[in-house]
Amino acid sequence: MPRFNRKDNSTNRSTGKRLPQPDTFKTSDLIASGGKVDPDALLRAARAAAPQPQQPQQPAAPDADADTAPTDAPEVDTETAGDEDLAAAAQRPPTVTFRLTRDLDKRLDKYLTDRITFMSRAQLQRLIDDQQVTVNGRKAKASTRLRAQDVVHVNLPPPPSSELPEQDIPLNVMYEDQHIIVLNKSPDIIVHPARSELSGTLINALAFHFKHRSTTGGELSHVGSEFARPGVIHRLDRQTSGCIVFAKSEEAHWKVAHQFEHRTVEKRYVALVHGHPEPEAGTIDLPIGPHPSRLKGYREMQVVRHDHLGKPALTFYRTLGRYDLNLTSSGTAPPGRSPTGHPRQAGRVALVEIELKTGRTHQIRVHCTHNGWPLLADDMYSGVVLPAASSDAASPPLCTRVALHACILAFRHPITQQPLRFIAPFPADLRAALARLRAAPGTVEATTPPPGAMLTAADLLSDPPAA
Repeated sequence: MPRFNRKDNSTNRSTGKRLPQPDTFKTSDLIASGGKVDPDALLRAARAAAPQPQQPQQPAAPDADADTAPTDAPEVDTETAGDEDLAAAAQRPPTVTFRLTRDLDKRLDKYLTDRITFMSRAQLQRLIDDQQVTVNGRKAKASTRLRAQDVVHVNLPPPPSSELPEQDIPLNVMYEDQHIIVLNKSPDIIVHPARSELSGTLINALAFHFKHRSTTGGELSHVGSEFARPGVIHRLDRQTSGCIVFAKSEEAHWKVAHQFEHRTVEKRYVALVHGHPEPEAGTIDLPIGPHPSRLKGYREMQVVRHDHLGKPALTFYRTLGRYDLNLTSSGTAPPGRSPTGHPRQAGRVALVEIELKTGRTHQIRVHCTHNGWPLLADDMYSGVVLPAASSDAASPPLCTRVALHACILAFRHPITQQPLRFIAPFPADLRAALARLRAAPGTVEATTPPPGAMLTAADLLSDPPAA
């Protein structure tokens, strides 16, 4: 009988050199090849863990995913559990276990970033701060260094489902063809589903639009669909209004994204800020990164930071108008100084055109606040809501949402290479605020666009030019 030698996977038989070994044992079906968490398996685990209604007359048919669901999905006895237990079981995330085969010169948060690719490092740090991660059964820190045989348990919420329901939400379509769609986003709507909000987003609205209203049909690009962000090339904050583009094909997605990455897209914003910027025009070239505090209320924020976590961020600003509502600080703006040490200027407001050359999270809000000019009503970054006038207590507030509008977006069409330029009209709430500011005594405005700017205050209150 011939003898067969067992294949040695630890060395390269042609060179005799030892092959690199995986640094993590495969502990469950939640972990795919390469040691990364499989988001589809995680979704199946969450569905399998959700309690099902009892049907004693007829046994329920097995779930299609039940045979492939990992054994470490949480279980609940639906016959004896109360409502609170059922709710807790439905929300209890599956646990993912990593067992290390060798020492790693790597922090826990960086290790998890390599393993859980559908979550950002900041999101994983929040998970660690919320005590949803343990190392060898003990509470861990993001900076914990991992050693051989360490066992890491992560209570991991599943990624948003890529099965996005279509919803009839009004959209302001500025341009659409078979490759892209450009919207004038209204305030108070998020761009794509997040963990706490899986509906009521622009993605849900676009799914309905393409099926029922679009003259060109189609669908969003599948790029990013594993993160419930199909077709999303860039984002605007919830309360920011204005121009935003989505891709309807993979080719269009990569080609427009390439323009954003290489900073050939023109992005102009208009903001109402506290104070009068000095100088009236300038450049803010300061790196931005996550807030160093991981406490609730701070961990969502970004700050200027000059360490390895700060990423380059470049902003140009030009002042279009300076206004003074003659307000005292009492009851309108916290007295003293801003968080960055700049004296507050109660009642002083400026209209600023902002040009972005990078696209960091909260870039405009962070840069303006750092310089002492937080945006009106931006309570995350020390902005406050101002009344229209101190003499009229019944006067409605000047602006009740973050006073930021993505006014101009220009790029080349991904297929035809023709230049495209879109101007989103100043929204009604900001128009009303600007009109009231202009009525205040002492108003100073540029009658022509300042050097480098494209707009004036009068332009914003008139009908926009054609794109």
